[in-house]
Amino acid sequence: MPGLYRDEGIVLKTIKLGEADRIVTIFTRSHGKVRAVAKGVRKTKSRFGGRLEPFTLVDLLIYRGRNLDTITSADIRDHFKGVRDDYPSYTCACALAELVEKITEERERAFSTYALLLGGLQTLADGRGDTVVPAFLVKLLSVSGYHPSLSVCAGCGRSGGLGGFSPAMGGAVCRNCWGEDDEAFRLPGDRIALLAKLLVADFGASADPTATVEVTQALRRYAEYHLERPLRSLQLLAT
Repeated sequence: MPGLYRDEGIVLKTIKLGEADRIVTIFTRSHGKVRAVAKGVRKTKSRFGGRLEPFTLVDLLIYRGRNLDTITSADIRDHFKGVRDDYPSYTCACALAELVEKITEERERAFSTYALLLGGLQTLADGRGDTVVPAFLVKLLSVSGYHPSLSVCAGCGRSGGLGGFSPAMGGAVCRNCWGEDDEAFRLPGDRIALLAKLLVADFGASADPTATVEVTQALRRYAEYHLERPLRSLQLLAT
């Protein structure tokens, strides 16, 4: 039903609409992912100013429409300055935003996902983001119904000998099961243990940089298999 509603949300992305407007995708606390038009936002004297840039936490007043909502006001609560001032942090934030945008449904409330995104951006802004991307991804997959097996073989259920990863089987696999899946790939036991640690630890845990890249790309392949779409920002993190 059309009508005004208030919420807080994090801007995920924006795209141009016409000569002066933008469609803004926002992940909100109470209404999930919302796409809304910000009218006149690209004009020099727009009332929105820079309040609707990606990775901005804003208080919103929104008019619900039939197809697209319309943002009538926006006030910044946090612009995560540390993310914008550091390019590696910015690229990590892009990955977090793309993951949320790709994995969530429109207007489906998911407070756990909202809290994860907020925590991940805050950790990046605080300069503690070395493992934020894989930690965020493994947590997000878990709460979204794609929980990867990390303690026992996803194929046979054995608890020992884990040394591979199979998106099709659902996570870590032993050597025997690894050989039964052409798309499975090697992932040493210490990398699997790192994933298990990141799943339960608070954001900001430390890890070897090479190991961090390897587990991030393992999760990327796992997520792309289940979402059936590419995650380009995660691919860029490997370059």
